[in-house]
Amino acid sequence: MSNPQTVPEDVPAQNAAADKHGSTPFTVLLPVMMSFFVMGFVDLVGTASNYVQSDFGLSDSVSNVFTTMVFFWFLVLSVPAGILMNRIGRRHTVLVSIAVTALGCLLPIIGYLTPVKGVQLVLIVVSFCLLGIGNTFMQVSLNPLVGNLARDEKLAGMLTFGQFVKAIASFIAPLIAGWAAVTFGRWWLLYPIYLVVAVLAFAMLNFDDIEENAPDAGRTSISGCFALLRNPVILLCFLGIVCHVGVDVGINATAPKILMERSSLGLEAAGGATSVYFAFRTFGCLSGSMLLQRFSRKAMLRVCGALMAASALCFLLFSGMDGMPVWLAYAGLAFVGLGNANVFSIMLTTGLLHLPERQNEVSGLMMIGLIGGAIFPPLMGLASDAMGMQLGAILVMGVGVAYIGGMALFFRAYGATR
Repeated sequence: MSNPQTVPEDVPAQNAAADKHGSTPFTVLLPVMMSFFVMGFVDLVGTASNYVQSDFGLSDSVSNVFTTMVFFWFLVLSVPAGILMNRIGRRHTVLVSIAVTALGCLLPIIGYLTPVKGVQLVLIVVSFCLLGIGNTFMQVSLNPLVGNLARDEKLAGMLTFGQFVKAIASFIAPLIAGWAAVTFGRWWLLYPIYLVVAVLAFAMLNFDDIEENAPDAGRTSISGCFALLRNPVILLCFLGIVCHVGVDVGINATAPKILMERSSLGLEAAGGATSVYFAFRTFGCLSGSMLLQRFSRKAMLRVCGALMAASALCFLLFSGMDGMPVWLAYAGLAFVGLGNANVFSIMLTTGLLHLPERQNEVSGLMMIGLIGGAIFPPLMGLASDAMGMQLGAILVMGVGVAYIGGMALFFRAYGATR
């Protein structure tokens, strides 16, 4: 990593619009938090890919490509989403994203009610793409929208609380799918439940009263966004988000396979491993939203790095050695859930506060970093197929863990002024 000492810890508050709000009214905050819940729908792809793999008899390499279909759109559409946000505003861009996400939840329902297998698979693939497109627009616009509700020094905590709400949706998705599979033989009943929630969130946010900063008309551009990567702070935070999302999506899709490979658990039972990860990630987000109000981002990132290193060790021992107890895998899930919970908020907040006058551009660029969710899983699938075991996937995931650990070691105060 080049010039790691330039990653800032503290930057003065500069968001005047957020200051006007002070303590955000609950009626204004609730629709925004509901939108974070809809943001969590993208994580059901990890659960869905395992069931789709079983339903259609697909290989690890093919099933892991489904996550690429979701996260590829962050590379293509993040900057255009930032430009759209400058034109129609942050709240309206979030509304567009919720509408696209709702359509992504509708298509699998139609697909599984269709008797033709080929049509089912096509609609599911299109659904994954729509979930990715909707999530791209939501990630780009919803995080800056929070900047209108929180002062700069409170932004990391507010974003982390939003990630806590998002993690709830991620946590319960595999539980609902497993319950529906066992009770009704239809795991995909998860989709109509989430569809109803998306429609409700759209209606609530549509009537929400949020005072936004005036858009910087004509300022956001594709070349301007990518030019920000010349800034070492922005570059390091961007790569941090790539690795964070790669680990997040990778463990989401791979954890059940790791358990099934080294234990006698079936898919329905092993699928609960994803919920263990998201349960600890949810707790990590909730506790992080409070701890980030008291401790520096530097200190918090170092704790995150240590927890993720412990997780990597647990998974390497469990998958790489015979006779290891199952609790070791669950311990790895707990550590990575806690450790990875606050990385995104720390990286994004650092980028936004480093260049507060260009937050729309920074947000669009940072969301391209979610392409990590499209990069890591296919590589993990190829590595596991090549080695004939999930240890290959764990080794690939370890690259992201190592980068975050390195960031944690070299994350230093940048000073009172930029």
